[in-house]
Amino acid sequence: MIKIYNSLTKTIEEFVPIKENEVSMYVCGPTVYDSMHVGNSRPVIFFDTVARFFRYLGYKVTYVSNYTDIDDKIIARAIKEGVSESEISERYISEITETIRRLNCLPLDKTPRVTETIPEIIAFIEKLVACGAAYVVDGDVYFDVEKVADYGVLSGQTTNNLISGARIDPDEKKRNPLDFNLWKRTTEGRRWHSPWGEGRPGWHTECVVMVESIFAGKIDIHGGGNDLKFPHHDNEIAQSLCLHSHPIANYWMHNGMIDFSGDKMSKSLGNYVLANDLLDAITYPVYRLMILNVPYRQPLAFREELIRQAEKEYQKIYRSFVGAVRALELSETGVTAETNEVIEEEKSRFIAAMKDDFNTANALTAIQGLVKEANTLIRGGAANLGFLKRTTEVLKELLWVLGIEIEIKPLTAEDKSMVAAYYKAREEKDYRLSDQLRAIIIEKGIIL
Repeated sequence: MIKIYNSLTKTIEEFVPIKENEVSMYVCGPTVYDSMHVGNSRPVIFFDTVARFFRYLGYKVTYVSNYTDIDDKIIARAIKEGVSESEISERYISEITETIRRLNCLPLDKTPRVTETIPEIIAFIEKLVACGAAYVVDGDVYFDVEKVADYGVLSGQTTNNLISGARIDPDEKKRNPLDFNLWKRTTEGRRWHSPWGEGRPGWHTECVVMVESIFAGKIDIHGGGNDLKFPHHDNEIAQSLCLHSHPIANYWMHNGMIDFSGDKMSKSLGNYVLANDLLDAITYPVYRLMILNVPYRQPLAFREELIRQAEKEYQKIYRSFVGAVRALELSETGVTAETNEVIEEEKSRFIAAMKDDFNTANALTAIQGLVKEANTLIRGGAANLGFLKRTTEVLKELLWVLGIEIEIKPLTAEDKSMVAAYYKAREEKDYRLSDQLRAIIIEKGIIL
């Protein structure tokens, strides 16, 4: 049984998919006006891991995440650089796509763009206007939050509290401070023809329409960062409740934020680190371990020691895995995988941790247990090769769930002879010969 903390009900619930053995999942993607920072990358890595785990268990997963490629920030960037909005959005979609690849995330099933969904967005807004849930003022279209009895259900805030905290613009045409823009009449930037005049869509209506366009109904999981609960996700839910009488998804999942020097990491504060810059400094497995070492709903304090801890942990995993693979390669006879109680216990512990609201921190404890067992088996010599082979198989498949794939170039027959001679020289304490062979092994790029 998989258990998920549902942000909508604020309880841990058993995961029951809409369709048996299938998972439909949508995660809000980036607004493409700048490079991805480490904070943006946390949901990318976490929800990739969620999708991987479901696939590992045999589910058919449809995982979708969008690109918001029209927005005030994109327009402002385009004006600043003297280029078109399309040039800005294409530049950062290309860059962010490459960043996601560098993080070793699996390809998404779909990556819809707002600019490719304009007809569907307009049709959706027309339906909201027709049913009285939205109103038109001078070419702008607003959603009427009074039409939703449970407005703010996700964030858990009452309408009165939200109104008291709202900033009221004296030039606003809204009936209620909480009413939000579905269609914005504008003469600035990229715009489209609509029944209400030229303009562009409001942010909060874009994702709900893309979900509907792709999945044609309620989905299993909708995800994103905690900062999206209000107003973005509350506003998505409000629109869906009005038109479809459901909150878009059965399970809403939100990851905690990353803070930097005591503050939430954000571009507006200027206290952020670009994902590509960090990837240039460390390997992607270390990056992923840094993110996954902290349970996803907790805030993650970005500190140098967190990176060093992840580096140390990955080196232990890497050295153990490589040592096991080489021991198996150098064996003179074919090895059949054999299991033992320790291997299966650690595998079961990993799966149980992931089934418990995707507790990657506890899952990594099971990985450490497998590493310890592999090291013990390597020291035990030839008698343990069957167990060692099974350990490497399990370690490889569980690391895949976490998005970590260790690729080792196989040894040639010549390499095997040389490595065997190196180990024999060390065993016989022929240090001169072992040093000579070691130098050749390093020159050839063979990893032991």
